[in-house]
Amino acid sequence: MIKSILVPVRGDGMVATVLAHAAVLAKRHGAIVNVVHCRAQAKDLMPQGIPLNDFARKVMMEQAVELANRQEDHLRGILRRLAREYGLHDGESADGLVTCTFAEEPGRMADVVKHAGRLSDLIVLPKPQRERNLGQSSLKSALFSAGRPTLICPPELKPDDTFGRHVAIGWNGSLPAARAVASSLDIVAAAEKVSILTGGKAEPHSPTADDLLAYYSLRGISAEIVRFENKDPATGLLTTCNSIGASLLVIGAFSHSHETEMLFGGNTERIVDQTIMPILMAH
Repeated sequence: MIKSILVPVRGDGMVATVLAHAAVLAKRHGAIVNVVHCRAQAKDLMPQGIPLNDFARKVMMEQAVELANRQEDHLRGILRRLAREYGLHDGESADGLVTCTFAEEPGRMADVVKHAGRLSDLIVLPKPQRERNLGQSSLKSALFSAGRPTLICPPELKPDDTFGRHVAIGWNGSLPAARAVASSLDIVAAAEKVSILTGGKAEPHSPTADDLLAYYSLRGISAEIVRFENKDPATGLLTTCNSIGASLLVIGAFSHSHETEMLFGGNTERIVDQTIMPILMAH
């Protein structure tokens, strides 16, 4: 049951896309959106490798705090405007439910995700930007440290009414895939169409796509199996999603360790790098 959605944000220009996706799901499932601004600490804004006397350090620390305050005020204003635009209420709504909250936590985004994410039903993050070395540690924290299902939103992608209406499930019978299925039952049940995508090499002695079809059927979810052929499962999944018109892909993340996939490459990393559609992941 999705009742609490965490949206950690910072001044990286990705606020609109993550809040828009969270808003759609919150309204569809009657959930609260908890927006947390990850505030940079003053010491992290100080120039590195430059010797400073005590007076200069004090002045620069004060300036760093003032800058962080201005950034926080600016971002909070943007968040409140976007919340209204996306139909979220700040505080008590007419039926007495809090639909959107705003808070601030100092520290790195990965640490905030770990702390605030463990008691959230879903974490919504922007797609990591490998070229800027931005967002990969937050995704790792959400999946491994918070241990929660995580929705990855590509930049500049504003969802419409089709978001989550046709859900594709990437199925290979692995433990992460099974956890992704269990974590997404509410979202899948609310979909108008569900496609189970299967292709490539499956884990030996693992549940098949037909087994997953029966699992969904017991829960009143109608689904169809779509088989694809591609030597690269990551490309195969994304290409198939595009060809069948899916608006959300659900996958298990990092069947191997995160470090192994980072070093040698893996399906999860390639999917995250290549995707132009939202992806719900679980480890």
